[in-house]
Amino acid sequence: MPSTLFSFLFLLLLPFPTLSHLFSPPDNYLINCGSAAPSTLVDHRPFAGDLVDHRPPFPRAVSLRNYNPIPDLVPIYHTARVFTSPARYSFPITDKGTHIVRFHFHPFNSSNIDLGRAQFHVLLNGHVVLSNFTRLASGSRNPRIVEYLIWVDADSLVVVFVPNKDSKLAFVNAIEVISAPKDLVPETAQYLSPSKVEKFEGLNKQSLEVVYRVTVGGVKVTPFNDSLWRTWIPDDGLFKTNVGSEKYYFGGRIKYRVGGASREVGPDNVYNSARLIRSKNDSVPSVNMTWVFPVVGGYKYLVRLHFCDIASISLGLLYFNVYVNGHVAYEDLDLSYITNSLASPFYADFVVDGGEGALSVGVGPSQRSMAYVVDGILNAVEVMKLNNSFSSLDGEVCADFVMKSWSTGNNTGMLFTLVAAVCIVLSLSIVIRRKLLGSRESVSWSRLASNSSDYSVKN
Repeated sequence: MPSTLFSFLFLLLLPFPTLSHLFSPPDNYLINCGSAAPSTLVDHRPFAGDLVDHRPPFPRAVSLRNYNPIPDLVPIYHTARVFTSPARYSFPITDKGTHIVRFHFHPFNSSNIDLGRAQFHVLLNGHVVLSNFTRLASGSRNPRIVEYLIWVDADSLVVVFVPNKDSKLAFVNAIEVISAPKDLVPETAQYLSPSKVEKFEGLNKQSLEVVYRVTVGGVKVTPFNDSLWRTWIPDDGLFKTNVGSEKYYFGGRIKYRVGGASREVGPDNVYNSARLIRSKNDSVPSVNMTWVFPVVGGYKYLVRLHFCDIASISLGLLYFNVYVNGHVAYEDLDLSYITNSLASPFYADFVVDGGEGALSVGVGPSQRSMAYVVDGILNAVEVMKLNNSFSSLDGEVCADFVMKSWSTGNNTGMLFTLVAAVCIVLSLSIVIRRKLLGSRESVSWSRLASNSSDYSVKN
């Protein structure tokens, strides 16, 4: 480990309950990087500065301030922590299990340092979550927020920033580390493949990158209106069906129930809007609603579909089919049978292969659909990438290679071959061991930002 790698423990940062949210996470670290002063966002969450007594936590780190920020830019993007060598943050963990980790990036030019030219890697508890990451040029209006769900069974969560050898520059504006509700990521999901449907085990132990979080038929949902401070973007740019469907808004109360979707799984503002297929005469429409999500190929993806029958006039009238990536996920889905109530949310998880760089979701009438009623509905979609066999969400590179490539200077050609071979051998040994143990758990990873600039996918 290089001598410039230091650990900064946020022992004094306590969870900050928010009055507008019912969920109060045991671990709740909100860090305004490069600042000594706290900053409060529009969702009322206070971000604490990472400067201690106005001294940086890393001997070779730089605290940078943007003296000419874009008007109305959130204060956490006015400063940045800048690294010219590997450095780490270490967060003590009291609540083991799934944690939400968000990184905020917004480059600017200050003190002759242009953060727009930074290129770097980010490691999260030994997983590569960003590789050779570079943000848009300085002065771009929209910050980039990348979000991960990671299982933590240790006493700390460690984030390592490693500058690329060419740019020798890494930065971050803010970091969030938050305990996730226990029901957010289940242990199993249905794995849909061309040959068969089987159970995918150990989903909650996988590392996940949020690629899309989409509200269907509704407006943008901001962190202020989400109990986990998430952003849900409208589906307009992803929806591919021009005729035969309609948007629908529900003004009543969403009926959350024990054993169903909770407000932490999906807020009211997600379930009270939808797109639907409605029969307006004595025939059932012959149309499917389709959404297409560009993704990075070579990974498995978790596709979470949210349903809430907010449009039917009575139970037992709505039946429809659901398709994920061309596979039949549900045939004759009957929400009444599952929820025994109207306006009661339900979600379903499916794992699929990324294939050629696009995932599709379809909803349409089934053989049991009826005339003069609603014949298909969808409220929201989430797409998350699973880590690959290199324990990476961004390329076929493992954490050991990232660290050793820095410490060995320019001898990266031979090193890449040797370390890549080690990564492959380790990955194969893990796979073989799991097969011997009879596990069906699959290993695979990914990324996308839940951000204010809608549908960007990192290439």
